[in-house]
Amino acid sequence: MRTNNTLIILLLLIAQISFGQTSGAKEILGQVFEQSSSVEGVNIINNNTQVTTVTDENGMFSIMAKEGDVLVFSSVNMDPLKRRISTEDLNSTSIQIKMTAKQIELKEVVVNDNAGINAENLGIVPHGQKTYTPAERKLYTAKSTSVDKLLNAMSGRTSMLKKEIKVEKKEMLFRKLEYLFDENYYTERLKISLEDIKGFQLYCVEDSEFAVSLNSKNKTMSMFLITELARKYLKILENEK
Repeated sequence: MRTNNTLIILLLLIAQISFGQTSGAKEILGQVFEQSSSVEGVNIINNNTQVTTVTDENGMFSIMAKEGDVLVFSSVNMDPLKRRISTEDLNSTSIQIKMTAKQIELKEVVVNDNAGINAENLGIVPHGQKTYTPAERKLYTAKSTSVDKLLNAMSGRTSMLKKEIKVEKKEMLFRKLEYLFDENYYTERLKISLEDIKGFQLYCVEDSEFAVSLNSKNKTMSMFLITELARKYLKILENEK
């Protein structure tokens, strides 16, 4: 008998709690937007009662809630949003929920200069065919016929183009060197001051052995040679003081 009375009391308590939770509850109608577009598939949960629902294709939803209940809106592509139900919400025919799309941060993209894609691989030029730099093409054109070769030699244009090729090759080496080592390597490892880096790089590309290491992409050899070049360059700077 005592067990039956205890069971009845527990049932009454559960009923009272359930009634307390739903007392004053009302069906809330609403629509979810992201800017001016409705959002389908947004998950909505009443934090107080754990009742859930999902927006339809027009962003519409309905859920039971009472004043003070907190509705949580979440979606894969949206920032989560909480809305505490007010008296105004209960008296409104429909509430509008404004959500914000998540800002997706793009990862850093690294371009690989050694991807091995070139004109030969793409079939644009035959394999093994010599390729020319812009300055080399000018010189080749200037010597393409015997008449051109004679006229350009007489005018001095051929000599000028040869000098241009040398300058172009130095510029290419300089760009390779800039890519190979960062500023910290010069200042911390080689003890070259920031204002002397450019001058030191020009000094390096004038060294024929170092130029070969750059063109062959032999970084180990380049690191070995540049250490010795740095020692010599610092000595030159010291003597100039």
